[in-house]
Amino acid sequence: MGTSQPNPPDRPDERFTLASERTFLAWMRTSLALMAGGIAMIHLVPEFSTSWVRLTLGTALMVLAVIAAVGGLTRWLQVQRALERGDPMPAAGHLWVIAVVTVVIVLVAAVAAVVSELS
Repeated sequence: MGTSQPNPPDRPDERFTLASERTFLAWMRTSLALMAGGIAMIHLVPEFSTSWVRLTLGTALMVLAVIAAVGGLTRWLQVQRALERGDPMPAAGHLWVIAVVTVVIVLVAAVAAVVSELS
């Protein structure tokens, strides 16, 4: 049976590196889902509210997709650097931006849906 040898001191544990890569790929999936939602909002639901509301919400979703993709890449690079150097994990400040923008988009969509139903 093979014995597991520890990594050299200058090399991060592969488990953490691979976990970081999986997290990065989750950010990319999130970005693609936001982009698809934005395109769908603009082109596939013409009965939802008015055209400017659909355009605004769809554009906001696509901008959020860009933020998620760039934020995911930046975070992955920061974590990889920290793993290689043995530094503490970096703060994830961009998560607040994504969470707040998502809440705003959902609230605007909810209000638009209610107003559309009532009129």
